[in-house]
Amino acid sequence: MATRSVKGALIHYHEIALKGKNRSFFLKQLAANLRMASRDLDVGPLRRPAGRLFLEMEEGTSWEELRERLSQVFGIANFAAASRVLPDLDLLSKSIEGEISGRRFASFAVAARRAFKTFPHTSQEINQVIGARVKLASGAKVDLSNPDLTVYIEVLPNEAFYYFEKIRGPGGLPVGVSGTVVCLLSGGIDSPVAAYRMMKRGCRVVFVHFHSQPFADRTSEEKAIDLAQRLTRYQFASRIYLVPFGETQQEVVAGVTSRFRILVYRRLMLRIAEEIARKDGAQALVTGESLGQVSSQTIENIAAIEEATTLPIVRPLVGMDKEEITEQAQQIGTYDISIIPDQDCCSMFAPRQVVTRATDKEISLAESILDLGPLVQGALSAARLVEMSSPA
Repeated sequence: MATRSVKGALIHYHEIALKGKNRSFFLKQLAANLRMASRDLDVGPLRRPAGRLFLEMEEGTSWEELRERLSQVFGIANFAAASRVLPDLDLLSKSIEGEISGRRFASFAVAARRAFKTFPHTSQEINQVIGARVKLASGAKVDLSNPDLTVYIEVLPNEAFYYFEKIRGPGGLPVGVSGTVVCLLSGGIDSPVAAYRMMKRGCRVVFVHFHSQPFADRTSEEKAIDLAQRLTRYQFASRIYLVPFGETQQEVVAGVTSRFRILVYRRLMLRIAEEIARKDGAQALVTGESLGQVSSQTIENIAAIEEATTLPIVRPLVGMDKEEITEQAQQIGTYDISIIPDQDCCSMFAPRQVVTRATDKEISLAESILDLGPLVQGALSAARLVEMSSPA
């Protein structure tokens, strides 16, 4: 490496570091996701120094744009706009002096970590030497409690990094390490948050949205597409199946006792979603159900509904309340889309009363009048697939 510094993004991971013998698998996926997130930016090679990743930036790289992308890559604990130099204390000092020359700050601290234990200076000695040089060059005072500027330094066997801001990453696991799931995406607040939380645990998410056309306008579809596109920034590419459900609901209304209809709708949705999951190689279904939030989401009804599918159903919001879910929806940017008024399929054909403690036997009896196979296949054959990518 030349004596000049190399600019780039220094990326730290946390949970991945605990994976033992499987760590290389997780790191390989994280590296692939970083390349995908920055594929249209002017970046250089991605390197793997011990315990971290370093994505080199070309001269024209926009740090603001790269920062935005990295903040959405699951698996990152924190990251920084860093400079890479040879592990030489005098070179480090000169490089840092050059970088702070245009900065204004009244106080500072130096935080050095020496991962290379045979480096001839301890972390404390690095702090003292660099601190003295910074103080002389800037006139600022040392403040270890609340500094205006912190100089972070990491010394490795063959290189050293320094930076001035540590940015928190989204955490979690890299998308792609935990398989594929199918998420039933409504136009509401809950299901987009459920999808986000599954992505954070390393899943690729395929979306399925049920709408009531031809008995409703396209607002519900458009919202679902917008929500899926917003969430795609976390997994880079998505598929959403738009399933017309209005005629299926008409069949249910014609034959099923009103208080069981919502549960029959949901069981049919699960059957349709299961067929899509098997087609797309997904291992589980995901819903935005929260225990007790509405009458159809009692523990008894949840148990009765899930009898309709043989795939596991994951409910990442089951223990969260509406306020917690809404807060996370606002954080990830789906809330403003979710509150746009629309004609969702469940509310359009919703009965006045819903049974709160149904059994599988009762629901099976209620839906026995329906020819379930053709209903499922008819909805599947009319489904529309939309594929999307991010950056769009």
